[in-house]
Amino acid sequence: MKTDRDSSARKSPPTAIRWADLADLILIIAREIQFRGYRDERVFLLTQSEGMVMRHLVAHASATPSHIAAATGLQRTNVSTVLRDLEGKGLIERHVDPEDRRGVSVHRTRRGADNYALVRKEWGDAVSAAASGDTSKLDDALALLRSIEAGLTSTRPKGGDDPVRPARRQNISPTLRD
Repeated sequence: MKTDRDSSARKSPPTAIRWADLADLILIIAREIQFRGYRDERVFLLTQSEGMVMRHLVAHASATPSHIAAATGLQRTNVSTVLRDLEGKGLIERHVDPEDRRGVSVHRTRRGADNYALVRKEWGDAVSAAASGDTSKLDDALALLRSIEAGLTSTRPKGGDDPVRPARRQNISPTLRD
């Protein structure tokens, strides 16, 4: 005979907790992928910000620095530093706009596109191996994650260089840690 305790033990946690669990898992998985590094020695290691800019430039053949900042959520002042570093690695080129000599457009180089393809292959290999190659729910997972990504980017605060409210670090007194 089934009891209330048996049926309640099988109930899913509340929806809010399940969404929080999903967000936490996404962050854990992203960090695990980063921990692995790369086997292919041709890969140029990129910072998280550099990776965001390259991802944008792979999807969009060229863009202005302001457009890159808006699309990636990076502060405009940080984009300049990221672009300089990517240019130094030979992954992007900057071209002066022939019509407006003050404007600049940013383009990925062949090396930049190849680097992105190499890292995506390694990411895919790592994730596939972790899932034991099970593709039974892969399309559903991709659809959900694309929907989440679109929803998050479409509701990103539009404050320019000022974040809405940055995360606050708390200083914990050494005597309170024990």
